[in-house]
Amino acid sequence: MDCREILNLDIPELLPYSQLSERQLFHYNEPEMGLFVAESPNVIKRALEARYEPVSFLIEKSQLPGAMAEVLAAYPDIPVYTSDKHVLETITGYSMTRGVLCLMRRKPLPETASLCSPMHRIAVLEDVMNPTNVGAIFRSAAALGVEAILLTKGCSDPLYRRSARVSMGTVFQVPWTWLKDDDWMAQLHSGGFVTVAMALCEDSLPLDDPALNEVPRLAIVLGTEGDGLKSSTIAQCDYTVRIPMANGVDSLNVAAASAVAFWQLCRKY
Repeated sequence: MDCREILNLDIPELLPYSQLSERQLFHYNEPEMGLFVAESPNVIKRALEARYEPVSFLIEKSQLPGAMAEVLAAYPDIPVYTSDKHVLETITGYSMTRGVLCLMRRKPLPETASLCSPMHRIAVLEDVMNPTNVGAIFRSAAALGVEAILLTKGCSDPLYRRSARVSMGTVFQVPWTWLKDDDWMAQLHSGGFVTVAMALCEDSLPLDDPALNEVPRLAIVLGTEGDGLKSSTIAQCDYTVRIPMANGVDSLNVAAASAVAFWQLCRKY
């Protein structure tokens, strides 16, 4: 492997790990696709399996013979920057999960229509801003049968380090893309999807209504933390669905709600 011990914290190759924000990395190569940082061996391995291209690795010396050894050996031309834990924490500003990061190139995303055309169960995230929630929703989607995820422009990026880590790398397994148009609801309907808003409304159907499992193509629409879905989005959906609550609890966190909804609505598919 191309192993390089860090002797100078100011070398430009370390800037993506030390000084550039995730938003800056997103725009790093404009007009070409940007970069992102993946964290932990499992997440990095899943990204590589999904054919994301590594630019460099940043890894603790103690981890070189560990879980990443085989991966590093498979990419002998990619630089591996290494030092002791306290040096790497000085560079990144945080404690690295399992002591390894990988700078990677983004890939072009599919158009909404082509992504969704073969799908039966998809999820739509409207302005879900917390990267932890986005990552948790992807993990539930992968585990419970959601075939693709669409995100509005107000959502946190699934490839942000925390999102990808919380998802256990499933952001690289579940197909996804950004919704570019404000009339995305009409686009879903024209594509043959029945839309289901997860919301607490007077006319909501219970989640276990048997009619919902008979719908051949279903889009499950989930809203932002706290406020939930926009009233205009709820009005445009074909159904509004609620998760029955007990003990005076009014609602679940959006990530927890997604897991319950995916389990119930995707079982047939």
